[in-house]
Amino acid sequence: QVQLVESGGGLVQTGGSLKISCASSTRTWRNTVMAWFRQAPGKEREFVALTTWGADNTLYADSVKGRFTISDDNAKNTIYLQMNGLTPEDTAVYYCSSGSQLSRAPSAYYYWGQGTQVTVAS
Repeated sequence: QVQLVESGGGLVQTGGSLKISCASSTRTWRNTVMAWFRQAPGKEREFVALTTWGADNTLYADSVKGRFTISDDNAKNTIYLQMNGLTPEDTAVYYCSSGSQLSRAPSAYYYWGQGTQVTVAS
């Protein structure tokens, strides 16, 4: 059983930056896909970004491309999401997930963290 724990969420002003983290309880493997999703109140969970360990493959949602960067520290079993140029539309609970497919669909991921709240004030 993989446990994922997110941290680093908080309140930031429009245009600001925030870096959130996701620590995995188990050793990671190069073919594991790690992804960030987000869910705003009243909306469906949406894909944000994914990576394979070692960043051999990365993929971003169009809405965050150029502003967000996903990265990993394999030695710490941790992935990160650096978020720059934040807007109120980025306000959501951000979830970390783990799976084996390069997919934007939440259904493709087996394990999920509890989420971390990111709020962008206008």
